[in-house]
Amino acid sequence: MKNSIRALCNAYTSERFNPTTREVSIPEISLKRDKLEGLIDGPSLSKRSILSFFAGGNHGSVKPILFKHWEKKDPEIQAHSYLPRGVSYSDLMRQSKYCLCPSGYEVARPRIVEALYNGCVPVLISKSYVPPFTDVLNRKSFAVIVSLEQIPDLKNILMGIPERKYIRMQMRLIRVRRHFELHVNPKTFDVFHMVLHSIWLRRLNVRVSDDHGEMLLD
Repeated sequence: MKNSIRALCNAYTSERFNPTTREVSIPEISLKRDKLEGLIDGPSLSKRSILSFFAGGNHGSVKPILFKHWEKKDPEIQAHSYLPRGVSYSDLMRQSKYCLCPSGYEVARPRIVEALYNGCVPVLISKSYVPPFTDVLNRKSFAVIVSLEQIPDLKNILMGIPERKYIRMQMRLIRVRRHFELHVNPKTFDVFHMVLHSIWLRRLNVRVSDDHGEMLLD
């Protein structure tokens, strides 16, 4: 195990995850079927009437703060602990400009990838989370980063992003999301190859030795 490189979804620095050494952050992906057809899409800004959207259980250290300030408080910041009957989760994502991605019990959930698939700019709200592929992807170019202290001011933050900047972020998101696509037969630059690339980059920083301490690779 001493020469192994660990790859995990819940890359939490407060739990001793260290992205500078032998550890790799990978995305959590939940697919209802084995093909992506129909899952990856999303309208342009003109067809997104909701400022931001989130639906999920009220647990962990971040979501209670989000619900305290925004659940049933403002129609433009839609935060639901339970979706009403007959309301589609994916449809709301496709109607929203921003998709809120707060941490729950786990720092990473499939919601970030779901937002990318639906063309909804993710808003990352977490403590100590290291997103996947930060070696090569500038997350601030296609996502909004919000601290816990900024949650009460969430609407002002999102409303303050100029339309031109939002359009650029959404365009970058559309280009970036191929790196988060999972295929039965891997395609160039998809998530399979991105994970391998992240591991390879960590390997460059690892001195590999055998059981007797002899260097095998350097």
